[in-house]
Amino acid sequence: QGAQIIVFPEDGIHGFNFTRSSIYPYLDFVLHSQSGKWNPCREPYLFNDTEVIQRLSCMALKNKIFLVANLGTKQPCDHTDPHCPPDGRYQFNTNVAFDDDGTLVATYRKHNLYFEYAFDTPPEPDYKHFDTPFAGKFGMFTCFDILFFEPAVNLIRQYDLKQIAYPTAWMNQLPLLSAVEFQQAFATAFNVNILAANIHHPTLGMTGSGIYTPVKSFVYHNMESYGGKLIVAEIPVITTDHETNLESNGRFRENLHDSCRTFTSTSLDDQVCFKEQEETPGRVSEKGNEQLPPSFYAEMMYDNFTFVPVWGERGELQVCANTLCCYLNYQRAVLTDELYALGVFDGLHTVHGTYYVQACALVKCGGLSFSSCGQEVTDATALIDFQLWGNMSTPYIFPLLLTSGVTLDFADHMGWKNNHYFMSKNRTSSGLLTAALYGRWYEKD
Repeated sequence: QGAQIIVFPEDGIHGFNFTRSSIYPYLDFVLHSQSGKWNPCREPYLFNDTEVIQRLSCMALKNKIFLVANLGTKQPCDHTDPHCPPDGRYQFNTNVAFDDDGTLVATYRKHNLYFEYAFDTPPEPDYKHFDTPFAGKFGMFTCFDILFFEPAVNLIRQYDLKQIAYPTAWMNQLPLLSAVEFQQAFATAFNVNILAANIHHPTLGMTGSGIYTPVKSFVYHNMESYGGKLIVAEIPVITTDHETNLESNGRFRENLHDSCRTFTSTSLDDQVCFKEQEETPGRVSEKGNEQLPPSFYAEMMYDNFTFVPVWGERGELQVCANTLCCYLNYQRAVLTDELYALGVFDGLHTVHGTYYVQACALVKCGGLSFSSCGQEVTDATALIDFQLWGNMSTPYIFPLLLTSGVTLDFADHMGWKNNHYFMSKNRTSSGLLTAALYGRWYEKD
């Protein structure tokens, strides 16, 4: 189909559920410090145990295509090396990249392992990128790496990368960490193109791949069928050097000394102001005498979120936790019998990985009870216009927007304004599942 580069998923060659010893026969030998150019297809005799590498190299050469794949690799080590495992070898979860001549141009060893007991974490993070004639430099990292500063964020910033090859075997977790949802948010936040190849394994909750630009996506997410899909798309190369979205309006707009004392939420783009130490929005209704919506706690993504229900066809809400306050201005086209809630979490996430999250999330609840908020929901009918914003303490904000059937939508506006990060949308393309600002405060990990 004329593609210039193809990216394969993580674990696609060897599969799952290995121990350190049971995976050993399937590991290729790769010299990661390789400075010389090696073409495994043309020079198979240089190293032993490189069958997989050779096959991949020949595929790239024969089809004249850049190729990125994921496999297990081994590297003998000496007991003089303090990091050397007791069995005298390193085992790595590795991405390899070949150019269209079959030459091995880069190897990347996964840094943030997700309960992968067969593999070792490399002693130092790899910052790996390779050059292409059609899109300049491509960076590489794998799956769980996308949630951490090292090496993913550091790689992109240090080398000013605009295209990313991303093999993954991602277990979807709604409402905030579905594969297509977070892959898109990452492309938007860092203003990069991402070629994300996820393994397709619905029983393990692994589905959702795509070719993402900051403003458009070509995705495949299908929990019903067991057939995978090849996604082919032509996308513009990002060359511009202008700053990423998450820094677009100055790191925290600290230069903005707004003297205004009133809260106007009608048009966020004109002006956002907050009354200091006074009544906050959403605490009193227009009539001025109704009860405030009650706040409640519910578990979402294994974290204890503080929520307020989103009732009625329009309103202004606020909910706070620790230093983070989230604000929502909303209007529904039609009132449906669905419960939505605005949630906030500002703290250390500790289940299936440890990392600090600041999140403002408008989500559809699983049912009509408060305790159902935070559950995994895949379908919704409510069309909601909204402005969502929060006084985030980190510049790394991933804007999530997911609609019914786990499909993607794009915000109309987003960015920093008066020390708050905001996202606004008039009329989603279908029922709203999740609209969230997912902030990663890396320094507090």
